[in-house]
Amino acid sequence: MDEIQRIAKESLLKEAKAIENLVNYIDEDFTKAVELIYQSKGRVIVTGIGKSANIANKIVATLNSTGTPGIFMHAADAIHGDLGIIQPEDVVIILSKSGNTPEIKVLIPLIRSFKNSFIAIVSDQKSFLATHADFVLKATVSQEACPNNLAPTSSTTAQLAIGDALAICLLNKRGFTPDDFAKVHPGGSLGKKLYLKIKDVYPYNESPRVYSDAAVDKIITEISSKRMGATAVLTHDNKLVGVITDGDLRRMLQHQSDKIGTLKAEDLMTINPKTISPDTLAVNGFKIMEENNITQLIVIENGSYLGMVHLHDFIKEGIV
Repeated sequence: MDEIQRIAKESLLKEAKAIENLVNYIDEDFTKAVELIYQSKGRVIVTGIGKSANIANKIVATLNSTGTPGIFMHAADAIHGDLGIIQPEDVVIILSKSGNTPEIKVLIPLIRSFKNSFIAIVSDQKSFLATHADFVLKATVSQEACPNNLAPTSSTTAQLAIGDALAICLLNKRGFTPDDFAKVHPGGSLGKKLYLKIKDVYPYNESPRVYSDAAVDKIITEISSKRMGATAVLTHDNKLVGVITDGDLRRMLQHQSDKIGTLKAEDLMTINPKTISPDTLAVNGFKIMEENNITQLIVIENGSYLGMVHLHDFIKEGIV
C-alpha cells in the first residue's frame, strides 16, 4: 500500500512540475495567438491524433462554454473528408507532443492550401508542426509521469493546461460574465446556481404572517399550518417588523409559560430579521443562511412582505 501511494504522489508531482514549468513558455506567440482568435470572425477548429485528440476535445468544450465557438476535428478523419468542417475565417489549433506524426505532416499542407491560420500546441519546438505553424504555444515537458517515459501523461496534462490558459485569456478579453456563463450552462445544479432567483422559488411556498398584536395561539397555528418553521410579523399595512421561529416558541414555553395568555407577537419576535429581494440569486440566499446560521429568509420588495424561502427549497433545487 505504501508503494502504491508513493507512485501516485510521484506521478502527481511530475505532472504538477510540468505545468509549473509552462509559465516559462508563455511568450509573444501566446499573446498573438489569443489576439488572432479574438479578432477572428470564424470558429476555432481544434485537432490532434491519439491522446492529443482526446485533449483537443476537452479544449473545444472549454472554449464553447466560455464564449469562444469551437469544433473538434480528428486529424485522421480530416484527410478523409472532415476537412470540410474548416471554413475560410476559422482558426485551426493542432495538438501534438512530437509534432512529427504522419497524420499531422499530411494535414498541415492541406490547411495551408485553405489559407487558414493555424496554431500549434506542441512539446518539440524543432518538429515539423512547430516550424510550420503561424504561432507556437509551447507545451514542452522533460518527461512523462509514466515510469517508462512512454504513456502520454505529463505531455497531455501540459496541453490541457495551455488550452485552459488560452480559453481563460479569451474569456477575459470578451468580458464574459457569470450571466453569459449561465446562458450556455442552463442545466443541472451549476446552471441553477447561475440563473435561479428567489422569485423562482418563494411563490410555491406558503406565506405565513401574523400581525404584531397576534396572540400566541394564532402564532402557533400559523407556523404549524404553513410549514415554514417561522412566521413573519407585520404591521396592519403589510410592513415587516419581525419574525418568529418555532425555536422562539420553544424558548417562550420553556421560560415564560406562565405568561402565555398575555404575550403577543411583538413580545416574541426577532426584530430586523434577515431579508432578501426576489431578484437575488438563490445561491446568494443560501450563502446568507449559511453565514447567519438560519434556515429561513423573508422575501420583501419596497419594504412589503412577499413570502418566505426555506433552506429545504435550496436543497430541493440542488444548489446546496
